[in-house]
Amino acid sequence: MTARGWFLFSLMGVVWGIPYLMIKVAVEDLSPSMVVFTRCALGAALLLPFALRQRGLTRTVRAYWKPMLAFAVIEIIGPWFTLTDAERHLSSSTAGLLIAGVPIVGVTLSRFFGDTETLGVRRVTGLALGLAGVAVLTVPHLTGGDTLSLAEVLLTVLGYATAPLIAARHLKDVPSLHLTAPCLALAALVYAPAAAVTRPAELPAPSVLAALVGLGVICTAVAFVAFMELIKEAGPTRATVITYVNPAVAVAAGALFLDEPLTATIVAAFTLILAGSVLATAGPRRNAVPVPPAPGQHPPNPDPRPDPDPRPDPDPRPDRDEACAR
Repeated sequence: MTARGWFLFSLMGVVWGIPYLMIKVAVEDLSPSMVVFTRCALGAALLLPFALRQRGLTRTVRAYWKPMLAFAVIEIIGPWFTLTDAERHLSSSTAGLLIAGVPIVGVTLSRFFGDTETLGVRRVTGLALGLAGVAVLTVPHLTGGDTLSLAEVLLTVLGYATAPLIAARHLKDVPSLHLTAPCLALAALVYAPAAAVTRPAELPAPSVLAALVGLGVICTAVAFVAFMELIKEAGPTRATVITYVNPAVAVAAGALFLDEPLTATIVAAFTLILAGSVLATAGPRRNAVPVPPAPGQHPPNPDPRPDPDPRPDPDPRPDRDEACAR
């Protein structure tokens, strides 16, 4: 991965580790619909002017409206509500740790998006470890009336794992701002009626307002643009590996600012999920035996000389093939 990719990865690892803390603070006084609406409205208000300055926004929406709609629903409209609603009953640490399962689900779903790479023992072991970590974290909550909240977070995981695959396969040529700004604006419109009905009678506490601003500006406007660039730079599966860092930030923030307990169960679940994610998303070994081509396919050209085709590559980034194949 390039230096730019590592910078984006580091930025996203921290920026998307703190939303769980901010959501937990905001949802104490506001409805989930109000939180999601404010977050999306702030993000859209900040990004739309820049998207319009790039020109071609209307043309982009007309050409890609179907995959953009799918991305908006699967990445924002659905998951942001289910996650916010779940945090009314779950700690921010628990929510952040469960979201760490995104790379594991992403590896599984990538099989349906054209990824033909053999999983192998190492990646299957990673999937098993990750699922074990999720089980360790969720089982204690099943008897405490939190089943619905757990299901909401798992739906969020499914959405977060699917959306990057859609973006890489169908939206790879769309500028980041042309994708992010309209999707946030659409989500804000969807939740505007419910937010109006559930708006608070009084001005929320300063801590709640600060959490809303942080969600809208840092965790949405800045983060989404960086995430779209990270997908283009490193590919969809590698991009979701930011969730290796996110849960550590989420747990630390919850313990530091909300006095959430750091129990042995959380440590065990984090270890299993992290190890599983690393193994499940690991690339093939260098000495792996190549898989023979399927009938009717041509084997790869062993000649290391460059392709004589004089046409320039429209996107020379090293991870382009991986991003475009998904």
